[in-house]
Parts: sequence; C-alpha cells; structure tokens
Amino acid sequence: MSRDEQLKHRWDLIVSKLSNQFADGDMLDLDAIIYLIGVQELGQLHNKFKKDHKLDLMHIAICRLLEPYGFYEFDFFDEEGWPHYKVKEQLPSLKAGEQSVLMKEAIVSYFLETQFID
Repeated sequence: MSRDEQLKHRWDLIVSKLSNQFADGDMLDLDAIIYLIGVQELGQLHNKFKKDHKLDLMHIAICRLLEPYGFYEFDFFDEEGWPHYKVKEQLPSLKAGEQSVLMKEAIVSYFLETQFID
C-alpha cells in the first residue's frame, strides 16, 4: 500500500470511529476532529465550552499536532490547566490542500501514538 493510500485508509478509519463515538455516525470534518483533540489535550472532557474557548481548543490541538514537526513546543500549563505552547518555527506558506494533508498526517500520527488506531 502506498503512503497516500495508507494515509487515506487511516484517515477514513479515524473519521469513522470518531463519528460513531461522538456524532451518532454523522461524518465529522477536519475541524471537528481538531476540536476533539483540543478537548482531549485539555483534559476537561465533560465541560461545555463557549465559542471563544472552542477556538482556543482548536489552537491547542494544532500546536500539539504540529509539535512533533518542530513548529511548536509545549511551554506550561496555566492556573486553569490550559496548555500553552511557544512557536519554534514559523509554518511555511501552504496551499489549502497542502494544509489539509499536513493536518491529516499529523492527526493520523497522533491517533497512532495514542493507540486509538494501529
């Protein structure tokens, strides 16, 4: 199986598992999965979040997902338990499709690391 085929297979598996677990089978999109990762990383799984906090959760997820690529580094947890990251390297300018592929690769790596998929 080629690298692209493997990524697509793993991505589809993640979407399917998360959609069944969190959306009653309605297919989650990339942003929804990033949001779920942010909630997971924050560790406050049962809280209801306001709109501005939802954006913060997505930022946490993006930082965590791109940390292994050398773009961010974990810095500290604040008094409310929110993780903070610092920028190590600026993200390159990517086209929308390239951004999507990078995020899907990072998400697949995250869920392999957490053993959600194998």
